[in-house]
Amino acid sequence: MISIKESSIELIKQLPDDCSLEDIQYELYAKSKIESGLKTINEGKILSEEEMDDEITSWLP
Repeated sequence: MISIKESSIELIKQLPDDCSLEDIQYELYAKSKIESGLKTINEGKILSEEEMDDEITSWLP
């Protein structure tokens, strides 16, 4: 299994040489959020469309 550090280095190597620090930060942030979402899905912590509709409806006055 590849470490977080190694995968981050690989991601940075794929960016253009003239990228900014903000570009690097964004890519690492996006990668983190995607991995977090995939982990949540794999753990089965998801709602059906109907459950989400009920949840949203409960927020409305």
